[in-house]
Amino acid sequence: MKKFIYLIVLILIVIGVSMMTSKKVQEVAVISTKYGDMVIEFYPEIAPMHVESFKILANEGYFNGTLFHRVIPGFVIQGGDPNSKLDDRSIHGTGGRAGKFFGIGDENDSSTWLIPQEFNATPHVKGTLSMARTNDPNSASSQFFICHDVASFLDNNYTVFGQVIDGLETIDSIVNLEKDLRDNPIEKVEMQVKIVNKDQLDL
Repeated sequence: MKKFIYLIVLILIVIGVSMMTSKKVQEVAVISTKYGDMVIEFYPEIAPMHVESFKILANEGYFNGTLFHRVIPGFVIQGGDPNSKLDDRSIHGTGGRAGKFFGIGDENDSSTWLIPQEFNATPHVKGTLSMARTNDPNSASSQFFICHDVASFLDNNYTVFGQVIDGLETIDSIVNLEKDLRDNPIEKVEMQVKIVNKDQLDL
């Protein structure tokens, strides 16, 4: 009987250790600017392709040195375009690509890769991370926006794939900068983006 009890205890211990070691690590994005950092949690359950693409590009260093090239108070701050590294402001907001081939574009030409839409009912509220696109629903690339306020008219029409969980005040600082006629801040707001384990952060 004692051997049986010891066996049961041993099994429970093994199961407990196994559950602890198999705990899934949650990755978040940290977008760093001169005005502060924004920590973003992802929604892979509703937009797996968008989350995967963003993480791939971030890990490549693709976003580093790009600008928030479009800021509109009460609406969004937008970035993620590699063209924003260039001095010609007329092409800011015209570039980008997906992190991998998702079936849209030429598989052999990464510059053409796009992401199929993953529209969902998650509301666009302050801090929502969503993907920019053209009039074609299946045209998302690397450009993303972060909502400065509620924008319910975007719901179900743009792919929400994350949310700012720390650093909302950074959005306020960026969105109110002086800008040109294209809503591009006069002062350059560069970003650095990295993917880290959430438990590494002091939140």
